[in-house]
Amino acid sequence: MLIGAAVFARPVVPATLVAAMLGGLAPDVPMFALVLSSTRLAGIPQHEVFGTLFYSDSWQAVFAVDHSFFVWGLLLAFGHWRRHLILTAFVGAGFLHAAIDFVTHHDDARRQLWPVSDWVFRSPVSYWDPNYYGGIIGVFEVGLAGALTVLLCLRLRQWRERLLVLGVSAPLLISILLTGDLHGLHGMG
Repeated sequence: MLIGAAVFARPVVPATLVAAMLGGLAPDVPMFALVLSSTRLAGIPQHEVFGTLFYSDSWQAVFAVDHSFFVWGLLLAFGHWRRHLILTAFVGAGFLHAAIDFVTHHDDARRQLWPVSDWVFRSPVSYWDPNYYGGIIGVFEVGLAGALTVLLCLRLRQWRERLLVLGVSAPLLISILLTGDLHGLHGMG
């Protein structure tokens, strides 16, 4: 969300901040919905959700669509063609999310070339898995979140925009400061 906001939010058009943040979250919304409905509504244990369901064909089919470079790319081209800043901010941040996931997911990689191909790139780097440099990436991620928070607060003009940025970054940064755990939501991204 913060990376999308840093790249696509325009201080002269405040709605682009919200659009970029929502776009940065959008590719993971279906996953959050599946996880919450499975654990909270269906009562499926978390280890089963992340050990089995997450990798099932049906869940991976959803993730292929919501992380597809082609889906996000076509929407981004449309927003740019229409010169619609808010749509471009939303879709651009979603595309950026998918691109970052492409290079930071190993075992939980997505089929990001759907519908053209079912090929999966398993990055040598994982944002959470210590077997694939997750500890190093986690430190980088926290530093980046802190730096982007400062950058956005300096760049944005309205106090409401700054509060939104702080509201998004605070749970991550405070959790890490209190627990020292870089990825308390391991497996949730």
